[in-house]
Amino acid sequence: MSKRKLSRQQRWRVEKVQAERAQRAEKRDTQDAEKLAAGEYGAEQPGRVMAHFGRTLEVRNADGMPVRCHLRANLDGLVTGDRVIWRAGQEGSGVVVARDERASVLKRPDARGLLKPVAANIDQILIVFAVEPAPHPNLIDRYLVAAEATGIAPVLVLNKTDLLPDDGGELGQLLERYRDLGYTVVRTTTATDSGLDALRRQLEGRTSVFVGQSGVGKSSLIDLLLPDESLRIGALSEDSRKGTHTTTTARLYAMRTDEVIDGELIDSPGIREFGLIHLDEQAVTDGFIEFRPFIGHCRFRDCRHRAEPGCALLEAVEAGNIHPERFASYRRIVDSLNAEPIRSRP
Repeated sequence: MSKRKLSRQQRWRVEKVQAERAQRAEKRDTQDAEKLAAGEYGAEQPGRVMAHFGRTLEVRNADGMPVRCHLRANLDGLVTGDRVIWRAGQEGSGVVVARDERASVLKRPDARGLLKPVAANIDQILIVFAVEPAPHPNLIDRYLVAAEATGIAPVLVLNKTDLLPDDGGELGQLLERYRDLGYTVVRTTTATDSGLDALRRQLEGRTSVFVGQSGVGKSSLIDLLLPDESLRIGALSEDSRKGTHTTTTARLYAMRTDEVIDGELIDSPGIREFGLIHLDEQAVTDGFIEFRPFIGHCRFRDCRHRAEPGCALLEAVEAGNIHPERFASYRRIVDSLNAEPIRSRP
């Protein structure tokens, strides 16, 4: 689809708006520099970005309290989860003056297909699926590939385990297959008081994000993990003017310390929507972790791992080193790279 061509007047308006924004940012930066030089801002202190609204940030201070800050003009690109250095002003606000190096960054393609950071310093991606609706292995594999491409550790979370048969059934066998590959698997249920204990232990000391198919109970889990936040979010959402940011931007939440020690959660509908549209065939191949010992050992450098002689992956399947269902799932994913991304709604 070709881009719509702007008229001369439309181009002038766009350039005018951009120029005005740049002027405002330059003016604010000059004012900040003058205030900093005059000692009107306090000493530098560490903080973490809780939410991002244009050039305004909500930063958590050392006491765990939110402070509204604005950005220096040379600090574009900050996202929720960034660790920053900020200085307090005289009216309860502040200014962010630097960003620490990121340990990890989660990116998603924008409307133009370009990868854009949406959250930073995430320790694990929790892929939620449920006994009902029954998960298809290929869908789990797609989530795992997408998670592996970020470089952030994936964790499989099976929800609604109270619906499992006593022997675990086929789903229990599938879970053991992923566990044998080295993936962490956590079982949860909201039907018992202790149903979230294993999940809470997995969340301790980490910053996490949840992804998963619609209907698997992500929102219910998040509400239980953040009981003090759900009512506030609902109240804000009733007012479209106040709730806009709540529903469109990633936000960092701290979990209750009496339930999860040092556990944090970054959540937004945009993060829960997770897909493969930006990945190529090589990235998908690399996303199957049991393939890695065999990648690069095919007879032909341009091997597509279909029916080529001397294909190391096909030989690994024949030898039992790669499960045939996982390899079939890999082929389906590669064949569908141009399809729509995985949709996951809260």
